[in-house]
Amino acid sequence: MRLIKTALLAGLVSSVAFAAPKAPAKAPTKTAKAAPAKKAGPPPMVSAEHKKALAEKFGGFKFGMTKDEVLGVLQKQIDERYEDKIKGTTDIAVQDRYRKDKKTELNRVSQSYITFDAKTSPWDVSIVEGEFQHNTNESMMERWENEGGKNQRRFFFFYDQKLWKMYLSLDVSMIPEEKRNFETFKGVMEGQYGTGAVEGSTISWRAGEFDVRAVDRLKDYGALGLAVEDPTVRTSVMATREQHKVPDKQNNSIINSVIDKDNKDHPDMKANNGAVDAVIQAQGGATKKK
Repeated sequence: MRLIKTALLAGLVSSVAFAAPKAPAKAPTKTAKAAPAKKAGPPPMVSAEHKKALAEKFGGFKFGMTKDEVLGVLQKQIDERYEDKIKGTTDIAVQDRYRKDKKTELNRVSQSYITFDAKTSPWDVSIVEGEFQHNTNESMMERWENEGGKNQRRFFFFYDQKLWKMYLSLDVSMIPEEKRNFETFKGVMEGQYGTGAVEGSTISWRAGEFDVRAVDRLKDYGALGLAVEDPTVRTSVMATREQHKVPDKQNNSIINSVIDKDNKDHPDMKANNGAVDAVIQAQGGATKKK
């Protein structure tokens, strides 16, 4: 057994020797540091004409509204839309069907309300996956807008139960498939709202009390989006998200032992002497006398 212990300890010593860091190599000749990349400035301010066009995207809703206030505006819009239909027929059965459809439409929007207070949600992989974060007092409600020649979805985003952003999933069916690309999208958006700041697949504008982003999601979802948001609330939202940001998982100790320059993550061989002796005793051997 003494031979076993000797062999085991020799193996441990050799492993420590193997893990020991090599003598530092000669420092390489210093080279001039590259100049830091310039930070992009704020998006351009739109003209009064373009601001008016963008303001139409609010669709009768206002920042700061609660969920119930948004539903109240929707109720009024739906009532007005169905009123002409109901008055346009004397068939009682048809009128009842319109009234049922009206109620169903509002209920569907109300039932879409979700609070992002869990680890996952059905919207975590979707066109709006980057528009919210969990456990940050954020919530959302969505509605199909397919009347008056429209075919789009409107997402209402709330922070502390107040509306601060709307995201419109635009209808791409009118764009020929071979032209569904960022350049076409950029040309259409800037043709309507003026030159914007382009970063990746996003075009941004400022309009004073609200900011606008046109987002290309063609490659992953075959979709295009337009976000209208309150820049003052966005500051608070981003600060809250940073506070609740999920930290990256730490690397395991084996990987850290390879890259650890200060030897802070290597096993302490002295501290593990007792464990080594316990293994030897379990095999019937005698421990080393101290």
